[in-house]
Amino acid sequence: MSITAVVIAVFALIAGAVGGFLFRRFLAERKMQSLDAQGKKLLEDALADAERIKKEALLQAKDETIKVRQEAEKEIKARKAEIIEEERRYSQKLDQLERKIDLLDKREMELRSREEKVKKNESRLEARERSLDDVIEEQRRQLEKISGISREEAKQMLIESIESEARMEASKALLKIENEMKMKADRKAKDILALAISRYAGDYVAEKTVSVVPLPGEEMKGRIIGREGRNIRAIEAATGIDIIIDDTPEAVILSGFNPVRREVARQALERLIADGRIHPARIEEVVAKVTKELEVNMREAGEQATFDVGIHGVSMDLVDLLGRLKFRTSYGQNVLQHSIEVASLAGVIASELGVNVKQAKRAGLLHDIGKAVDHEIEGPHALIGRDLARKHGESPEIVHAIGAHHEDIQPESLLDIIVQAADALSGARPGARKEMLESYVKRLEELEEIANSFDGVEKSFAIQAGREVRIAVNSEKISDADSLMLSRDIARKIEENLTYPGQIKITVIRETRAVEYAK
Repeated sequence: MSITAVVIAVFALIAGAVGGFLFRRFLAERKMQSLDAQGKKLLEDALADAERIKKEALLQAKDETIKVRQEAEKEIKARKAEIIEEERRYSQKLDQLERKIDLLDKREMELRSREEKVKKNESRLEARERSLDDVIEEQRRQLEKISGISREEAKQMLIESIESEARMEASKALLKIENEMKMKADRKAKDILALAISRYAGDYVAEKTVSVVPLPGEEMKGRIIGREGRNIRAIEAATGIDIIIDDTPEAVILSGFNPVRREVARQALERLIADGRIHPARIEEVVAKVTKELEVNMREAGEQATFDVGIHGVSMDLVDLLGRLKFRTSYGQNVLQHSIEVASLAGVIASELGVNVKQAKRAGLLHDIGKAVDHEIEGPHALIGRDLARKHGESPEIVHAIGAHHEDIQPESLLDIIVQAADALSGARPGARKEMLESYVKRLEELEEIANSFDGVEKSFAIQAGREVRIAVNSEKISDADSLMLSRDIARKIEENLTYPGQIKITVIRETRAVEYAK
């Protein structure tokens, strides 16, 4: 290719490139103009919309302002109406207060005038009172002169009259209350006690401080005495029991207050008589053997008692002491049997009253435990038993019930009262106990002496084996109301001065008789 053709081609390319550039530039300018026009139109539209929105916002704001103003005006009107109403009420109250003040002023004036009148009346009354006092004093002097009784003596007579009348009224009220309560309490108590008695019955033995050992022949007395009395001294030394050999045919009497030792002596002597070998060495051997066997027997008796009653966990020391009660009697009643009976009765009473039955039985069984050692320790058996029960781990309730069953300490709970009642019931019911004739007669005489010591008592009779005292009084000295107080005073004196099983009923009889003869 020639240079000319190349130049021409180059120029053609340059011309095409320049033409294309110019054409693109033209198109760009046209596009820019179109964009400017669009932008101006958009700006104009936006300004128009903004103006329209502004107008709408102004209109809306005006409407809201009008609404707020209307609501504020309404609220202001309501507040004004309330204020007006309050002012009206206050004005009414003020008027009322002014009227009341006026009324009070008037009343104050009236009161002042009345006070002045009262003062005048008081002065007149004081003058009259002074004159009346003078008249009364003059009349009093005349009355004292006529009656021969001074003012103080008359006052004392009046006081005594009022006191007597008050005592009579109190006695009547007390009698009425007691009768009402007795009607309720007696019925329930009788039901409970009758149920308790009906559910238990026990056997009893006669009271004794001696045991009788039968002999196969009179010659046995000599063998028991031994050469120069060595056998009888050996038996007494080993057992601590007195042996009485008298004219009683074919019998030897063992005397002693310790029932366990007396039982040891009885069994040992019976074995020695059966064996035939009676000498000091053999006596000591047999007494030691019987003592061990009796200890086992007493423990078994105590365990059997706890089993029969149905209580568990009793200390073995207390069980041993219970077993010793098997050989102890009180008023002819076996103490172990009595303890079992008290436990059964206490359980029945407790079940009726809603009290813990096992606790009541436990306290009933152990209540006389002090009698097992009361011949060895000084003091009342109830307090001895309390200390023993506390020492061997019994609960405070059981301990207190044991100590309080004879009121050596004051009862504090229903359990204490139940044990007291069961103990009295066991000892006081018919056939439960026997007494020596001498002590029985002596107690009857003491009962009648106490009753006769009171003023107004004409006669007294101890009846029903000393369980009731009937007292006939002078109807002129003792009124119906005084009869109640008299029975209480006699009962209190008997409680303070006598010791007796169970309880004693005091019956005061006042009788007024009117006698006339038809002629």
